[in-house]
Amino acid sequence: MSEFTNALGVSTSALRMQSKRLRLISENVANLDTPGYHRKLAPVRADRDAGRGQVMLGDVTLDRSELERIYDPSHPLADASGHFEGSNVDLVIEIADAREAQRSYEANLKIFDQTRQMSSALMDLLRR
Repeated sequence: MSEFTNALGVSTSALRMQSKRLRLISENVANLDTPGYHRKLAPVRADRDAGRGQVMLGDVTLDRSELERIYDPSHPLADASGHFEGSNVDLVIEIADAREAQRSYEANLKIFDQTRQMSSALMDLLRR
């Protein structure tokens, strides 16, 4: 049964990780038009302490790529030339990342369900 437990643990950690990843993506999309906002990034990494192939998000960092310069002389943050710094969030990239995270979440949910069904079927066989 420990192999079933390990499989459930791996898929559960991946579900948690994809959920957190979707939260970061939604924060980026919500701040798309926030002046001076830097996109949040978090790498996926293996949890070496768990030792069973579990995954988690690494430390959240800010994307240091150049911010978009927007021309709007009437904006309160505009400098003398009429420009201000927008965000470096690209909606197309965020949508692609969200789709990838969603599909990974769904795949891990199916793995979790199949593992649970196999475990239940094994228990039924052992009862006979």
